[in-house]
Amino acid sequence: MEFNPNNTFMYVVVALVIAFVLLQSIVFFMKAWRRGKELGMDMKALKKTVGSSALFTVAPAFAILLGVVALSNALGFPLPWLRLTVIGSLTYEATAAAAAATAIGSSLSQRITDPKIFAAIAWVMALGIIPGLVLVPLLGKKIEKGISSIKSKDSKWGQIFLSGLFLGMISAFLGLVFARVQEGLAGWIPVFVMLASAALMMICGLVRKVFNAKWIEDYALPISLLGGMALSIPITTLVQSMIG
Repeated sequence: MEFNPNNTFMYVVVALVIAFVLLQSIVFFMKAWRRGKELGMDMKALKKTVGSSALFTVAPAFAILLGVVALSNALGFPLPWLRLTVIGSLTYEATAAAAAATAIGSSLSQRITDPKIFAAIAWVMALGIIPGLVLVPLLGKKIEKGISSIKSKDSKWGQIFLSGLFLGMISAFLGLVFARVQEGLAGWIPVFVMLASAALMMICGLVRKVFNAKWIEDYALPISLLGGMALSIPITTLVQSMIG
């Protein structure tokens, strides 16, 4: 019998895991809300925090949904749903899955029906994320103390160090954006989309500065994310028409 990554057993297992994660979120939310009230925090501040957090959750969720849909063509729906809902990120999961498929001699452009290939891809996606889970609790506190020590001795160098860490993280994503520019105009599509998203962020910044619209601070990131995704469609169409 041909392996089906969308079989009922996969859906049941994934649904149970996601239900457990959602339950954890609800429990911690209720505990945090009660603790805030116990500390006498302003209710308006609590509600604003909840609203801002919910807003910042919605925009990335659209990107995650698109990632699930994109990966489901090859891996079915349950596995990408699990990976991108619980712990993974779109940039990591897509890269790990594509690298594993290529190493095996397969491709994500077609449905994976070989259980061995599917299992290999799933293991690569799962094992590759584990170092982060292990290193953060082991080294996170030490790194935080080190940064605090640098800032206490010299606040200027502490700020430079933090900026360097941030730029290093951004550089990892920029590598994916510029990875295919040598392929010609089509390879520049991710770069154009990135620039369009950056332009939207700049516009939000100008609106904040010129009109003193403080409210836009909570919406700038979602606007940039969703706007970049929306603009990727006409940008891709335009580039393909220029090539063809």
